[in-house]
Amino acid sequence: MAEATTDVTSTTTGTTTGTTTGTTTGTTTGTTTGTTTAGPSAAPSSFSERADQGAGTPPRRPSPWLLGAVATVVAALLAVVLVAKGSTGSGGSAPAGLANFSSTPAGNLLQLDVLARGNWYKPADFRLTDQRGQAVSPRQFLGKSVVLTFNDDRCVDLCTLLAQDLVLADGYLGAEAKHVAFLSVNVNPFYPEVRYVKAWSTEHGLGGLGNWYFGTATPQYLRGVWHHYGVYVGLDQKARSVVHSAEIFFINPAGHVVGIGQFGSNAANTSLFAHSMAQFAVDMLPAGERAKVGGPPVPSPTSTNATVGAPAPAFNLPLLGDPRKALSSSQLSGKYAVLNFWASTCTACKQEMPSIEAAYRDLGSKVAFVGVDVSDPPSAGAAFAKRFGVTYPLVSDRTGALSGAYRIPGLPFSAIVGPHGDVLVRHPGMFTAEQLEYVVKAYALGGGAPGSGSG
Repeated sequence: MAEATTDVTSTTTGTTTGTTTGTTTGTTTGTTTGTTTAGPSAAPSSFSERADQGAGTPPRRPSPWLLGAVATVVAALLAVVLVAKGSTGSGGSAPAGLANFSSTPAGNLLQLDVLARGNWYKPADFRLTDQRGQAVSPRQFLGKSVVLTFNDDRCVDLCTLLAQDLVLADGYLGAEAKHVAFLSVNVNPFYPEVRYVKAWSTEHGLGGLGNWYFGTATPQYLRGVWHHYGVYVGLDQKARSVVHSAEIFFINPAGHVVGIGQFGSNAANTSLFAHSMAQFAVDMLPAGERAKVGGPPVPSPTSTNATVGAPAPAFNLPLLGDPRKALSSSQLSGKYAVLNFWASTCTACKQEMPSIEAAYRDLGSKVAFVGVDVSDPPSAGAAFAKRFGVTYPLVSDRTGALSGAYRIPGLPFSAIVGPHGDVLVRHPGMFTAEQLEYVVKAYALGGGAPGSGSG
């Protein structure tokens, strides 16, 4: 697996502000070109007019570990830009439900900035072709809430985490799904054909969602859309790869952007992130159409609930295959640690195990990895691990005490713990090696996102 480097020569258009971390596909070396803006701009008469205006040399290529540090500042900058550009709001403050959302645990997880009503704005309409080969534009969704994102149709790391979140969010919406549209714009101009957005949607579980629309167009037209929404897209011409920022625009049924969030390593908290997206989308609906969505709400951290931001449960468990020795959570102090919960009877765990091992081989010298065998006879767990060639430390949670303390909803399940012992990520379900490496690097290392082949 190639690793993207941050030491590249870049050519950029526009002014670089806002979040500049996103998905990387391919090995990011050579000359990079990109399109960046400070925020949504006045509607161009033609999106194609916005392509490649101006040039300059920006700082080093954006890295995913910046997401958490700058997301709040980015949202504030975007809000200021919106005021400067003018808005179509009617003054006053946002409805109490929306205004309060940004200060909730769910709003914090989304890194959400809810705009005051006077700063709501109508972005320019655009017209793309979706994965079904049909025309799609924001205007056609008037009367619905829209969750607008920008995705790479060759991505194997960050955007795939968002895809998992969107699939879950759609399920959590239940009957409310008919009032919500998930709209995404392709940010990969090297692969603008419909067949690529269709293949990516199908591969990542979105193909069957009736309210998922992944739009694409000519590279020149796409650049205009990115520019208008203030989305950074850096292009590596040699590797035919991209790196892009990761905004989420929440558009209400009247067509106004009312909130701007971010997806990055926070999106690895799949069920919590999905619930938060779904709930905010529903909260934008008229009062008579609002409802509580499914899925686990984001709780405030306590000393015992092992949620994001809470202290990680302590443990002292015997090593799998050598019960005379034990591994304690105190031995992980000062390190970032990946805890992967599994069992020999878990089919999905069999699929995931090689990915965890691959990530360990890439990152294990800098980040601790611990496999937690849940409720297995030790002999069965040891045989399972040997079968898949696992080389990182494994412990036996024969009684399920540690998995219970983490309140895991099922297997497999991964938690990422910070060097001070706080839970950073709760990820139910499988990780790919690319996803896990992206998230771990975003938190633990000062380098770029893991690279991935783009064809």
